[in-house]
Amino acid sequence: MFDYLIQNGTLIDGTGAPAAAGDVAIKDGKIAAVGDLKDASAGTGLDAAGKYVTPGFIDIHRHADAALFRPHFGELELKQGLTTIVNGNCGLSVTPCGGRFQKEIEAYLTPVTGALPDGADFSSLAAYLRAAKKTPSPIHTAMLAGSGTIRACAAGFGTPELDAAQMAEIHRMIEQELAAGALGVSLGLGYAPDCFYSTETLIEALQPLQNSGIPIAVHMRQEGSGVVDALREMIAVAKALHNPVEVSHLKSIGKANWRRCTPEMLRLMQEARQEGVEIACDVYPYTAGSTQLIHVLPPECQTGGLEQLSERLGDAAFRAQLRERMQTGEDFENISLLAGWENIRIAALAGAEDQKYVGQSIAALAEKEGKDPFDALFDLLAREHCAVTMIDEIACEDDLEAILRDGHSSIISDSIYPGSGLCHPRVYGTFVRAIERYVRERGVLTLEEAVAKMTGLPAGRLGLRTKGKLIPGLDADILLFRPEALHERDSYADPAEFAEGMATVLVAGVPVLEDGAITGAKPGEILKR
Repeated sequence: MFDYLIQNGTLIDGTGAPAAAGDVAIKDGKIAAVGDLKDASAGTGLDAAGKYVTPGFIDIHRHADAALFRPHFGELELKQGLTTIVNGNCGLSVTPCGGRFQKEIEAYLTPVTGALPDGADFSSLAAYLRAAKKTPSPIHTAMLAGSGTIRACAAGFGTPELDAAQMAEIHRMIEQELAAGALGVSLGLGYAPDCFYSTETLIEALQPLQNSGIPIAVHMRQEGSGVVDALREMIAVAKALHNPVEVSHLKSIGKANWRRCTPEMLRLMQEARQEGVEIACDVYPYTAGSTQLIHVLPPECQTGGLEQLSERLGDAAFRAQLRERMQTGEDFENISLLAGWENIRIAALAGAEDQKYVGQSIAALAEKEGKDPFDALFDLLAREHCAVTMIDEIACEDDLEAILRDGHSSIISDSIYPGSGLCHPRVYGTFVRAIERYVRERGVLTLEEAVAKMTGLPAGRLGLRTKGKLIPGLDADILLFRPEALHERDSYADPAEFAEGMATVLVAGVPVLEDGAITGAKPGEILKR
């Protein structure tokens, strides 16, 4: 006898194959059988008539490293069908965070991950996973080893050039984090201190991965005017190391680059695959992004860490230098020039006096303070010790849809969890939005294609071999829903709203959402490579 028997539904198996009528049986947390099971018996039957039955959705790009320890974690994820998430992206993992640079690392991570829990030992991934296992969760979580955090732990933020001992320490920590179970290594080449690597020293730093098959997920050095060259760099890295590369949140920032750079990048990746390079990408289904506000500054100004940057922002000569670079610079991701001050909005910050500006653009901030946008920006960052996040309108719908159509792209959210202020609506709505907007409304994808990009395809990219497909023997992480009922309720003005329409979610064969309601069960596991 099976534990659960899902009958009368339409199955989408996560491979991209056409939907078909069928049943799914579950035993001991695993998919036991798939097909015509009308004569089977089970302890509990689930009638899926009128519903689709799919694998649980997988988000391989989130920043919930610290949020995992917050009350009610997993609920907003379940409401959009997520059963597995991967944290530690963009080089910004919360481990290894220890030693003499610990406070600097924590300050740098906080705008993205939120504050680390008091008293937590995140000095290594092994320590982090021990704490995570003591924190029951309704969903599965896994981690990448963040290259930026590793480099900061070895050499801080004030060392653009590494010596042999520091490089050896980076190698040691990469091996340590992988041995503890990291699914791969993430890079944040647009952020300090990863941005200080040259292509050659980056390849040297990643030598422990060579020929291992372990994936490298990369926030590329540029996503603006230099984005095509940034992709060429990562293809060169993939060739040198013989490792798979996942290009995170592919996009082309700035109107001058829209409809031009993205087709070129998709072509370059296809050519690389024909040459034997294992490279793919992922994309979030929004034209606005969200990250630290310091990302609008030239990356070299982050040398020395955020506290030093905050102090230097009070220096007139330094501000004049920054202003000149940002008015004309094309050798970095110059978001203020590419997107415009009116399209850069303040999302979250800590200071009480600046809370009134949350949700306002830098252009609006400047007008209210009677300053030009550069001075308003520099003053805000200095007051807030650079701990400010932004939402920036940067991408193009045509490019987004072209990436979605590509056969090697996965759907991700890139959700950050700052802990206060406005989050990006993608935190609550990404996976419902993908179906509501790009399947039902715009017809960019079939439902089968969309499901594959949220299940089987991302599972394959990060080696989650027991996830992502309705196949006997794999984990029973399963969704039941009517596509027409799925609705993203959040917005940029009011982002913290649960998605609606997901009927039933099972994680490891246990119902965690029934008739749209959270059950309180917490069968989620910590996943390791």
